[in-house]
Amino acid sequence: MDEYQPSVSAERVEQLRRWHEDTSRSLHALGPHDVEYLGLQLHVPEHVFPPTPVSDLLGRAVQAEVQPGHRVLDLGSGAGANAILAAQVSGSVVAVDVNPHAVAATAANAERNGVGDRVRCTVSDVFDGLEADEAFDLVVIDPPFRWFAPTDLLERAIADEGYATLRRFTEQVAGRLQPGGAVLLFFGTSGDVAHLDRLIAAAGLASEVVAQRTQLVRGEETTYAVRRLTA
Repeated sequence: MDEYQPSVSAERVEQLRRWHEDTSRSLHALGPHDVEYLGLQLHVPEHVFPPTPVSDLLGRAVQAEVQPGHRVLDLGSGAGANAILAAQVSGSVVAVDVNPHAVAATAANAERNGVGDRVRCTVSDVFDGLEADEAFDLVVIDPPFRWFAPTDLLERAIADEGYATLRRFTEQVAGRLQPGGAVLLFFGTSGDVAHLDRLIAAAGLASEVVAQRTQLVRGEETTYAVRRLTA
């Protein structure tokens, strides 16, 4: 696939850049805090991306999808919410993040919520930190919506330059799925949905929307959706 070019107008690009910069400032100003989320008690330290008001769409999809005996990968674990929700059902969860602060937060929050022995936490850029033959029944990912260059580790949770990481994920994930396995991917219309569609199609993945919500954000209707991808 050719180098990424936005599927939206130059005006929209600049609007989203301002949105991204405002989001980044808000995230950096948060500081350490505690969050109650879908019955979990989470501590979100500095430099770690927290659950958002729409994160429950993905969290509830995880709860509906995970079965006992499933091997689950939470890719981009942040504070660990999805890994912990999965570990409440499955005894084999791997949680990875490129941000070592997030990996440490996931491990601590798994212990805090009584599933520390079910979650293996490690630093990984997409699949690089995993064993070559590791495969999963479910892969959970909440990728950055924006394609701008991140300025630090925290911004890597919301910005993926040229969607290079998302492209690597879609190209490689089929090889990480057990027979009958699936991906739950969360994305919003403040990202380049048309480009995501092209990546999914290029990878030969089937996609269906299993949950979505539309709400006003910054004065515009924004739709967030959970897609279930299969090879």
